[in-house]
Amino acid sequence: MNTKYIDLINQTYYFPQEEFRLGGNGLEFHGVDLMALVEEYGAPLKFTYLPKISENINLAKKWFATAIEKNNYKGTYNYCYCTKSSHFKHVLNEALKNDIHIETSSAFDIDIVESLKESGKVTNKTYVICNGFKREQYIENIARLINNGHENCIPIIDNYEEIDLLTDKIEDHFNVGIRIASEEEPKFEFYTSRLGIGYKNIIPFYEDQIKNNDRVDLKMLHFFINTGIRDTAYYWNELVKCLKVYVRLKKICPSLDSLNIGGGFPIKNSLHFEYDYQYMIDEILNQINITCAEADVPVPNIFTEFGSFTVGESGGAIYEILYQKQQNDREKWNMINSSFITTLPDTWAISKKFIMLPINRWNDEYERVLLGGLTCDSDDYYNSEQNMAAIYLPKFRKEKPLYIGFFNTGAYQETIGGFGGLQHCLIPQPKHILIDRDKNNTITTKLFSKQQTSEQLLNILGYEH
Repeated sequence: MNTKYIDLINQTYYFPQEEFRLGGNGLEFHGVDLMALVEEYGAPLKFTYLPKISENINLAKKWFATAIEKNNYKGTYNYCYCTKSSHFKHVLNEALKNDIHIETSSAFDIDIVESLKESGKVTNKTYVICNGFKREQYIENIARLINNGHENCIPIIDNYEEIDLLTDKIEDHFNVGIRIASEEEPKFEFYTSRLGIGYKNIIPFYEDQIKNNDRVDLKMLHFFINTGIRDTAYYWNELVKCLKVYVRLKKICPSLDSLNIGGGFPIKNSLHFEYDYQYMIDEILNQINITCAEADVPVPNIFTEFGSFTVGESGGAIYEILYQKQQNDREKWNMINSSFITTLPDTWAISKKFIMLPINRWNDEYERVLLGGLTCDSDDYYNSEQNMAAIYLPKFRKEKPLYIGFFNTGAYQETIGGFGGLQHCLIPQPKHILIDRDKNNTITTKLFSKQQTSEQLLNILGYEH
């Protein structure tokens, strides 16, 4: 009878997979021995496998290059990294090895860009696409960047006041984009995105505020929908509406030459995950070709702003199962030595699922469990996988420690979780490990941040020592 955890995985999935395999010491992630990582650094811990960032960037570039050739597409492709996914220096340094551009969301992002310019990671040739609702500090920082010679900084206009605000601060000529306020998916709580300017208002806005303004050129139309780039009637319908706006604008605005289709490539959230990236890119370029040909206008240069796709699959978290509580005749709670609310906040905030696998004991019998965090909050739990309404793990044995990993957690979790700040119930933030490969392709590890101490938390809270 097949009762071991490895049997369950082999019966349920194609395994091993590209990034996951079993080694002599347990689960390996991109060739990284995770039990060795636990033995060296302890658990809980979070990690970033830096080479995956470059790998995904170059995959996207290859897919677009293939689609451009297949469709005889006459525009260029520009890969931007959406910094809000993870602002960390090690992430930006890795991403910028690959001839990419930057998308920003708020004022302090510009300070990061200026720091990267000082170190030579960003140059004046790097596009800096400035999204978001622009308050005074953001306007000032954008203006400073442009006034200091960064002509490839393109503020994306989000509301009707921003052109005047930017014109007051920027000394010479500058380029802008306009964000389309797309219509949300029919089941969404509201009809139109709060971000950008409505479809019907974009042409009047251009004619009123940009067309006769000698200081400003419109270079880019920005399109993004909240559900991401997916093969649904909703996505294709919104894309076609966007393209109709683009060709109408292009006919009256010669300077317009770029279409930003935003981010939204999904990342692997299950061992069953399937997504045809190449097909989606081929079809997007095909739709642009058709629409522009029918309108007799040149096709635009394409920009994307991939955030989760860039950094998400590089991240992971490892916990130890501390204890098992049998709460009734059906529910067994495995308690982790950390908190989901603080370390993987999307599991709590938007019920997001990540890939979850044990690190060790794959040859032991398995059982169905629920996973609980340490905070005294009823929402601090994880109860199912993306493709199964349950969690199965090797049976809890007090004398045989069990470690579990959550994978592809690299986007948003640190910033939403308040890295370095207060944590719910004062459960300390885990240590964070950076994993890389040297010039000989040998795996290297480095401690980026230690586990939070009580002194750090008490300092934030204002207690004196």
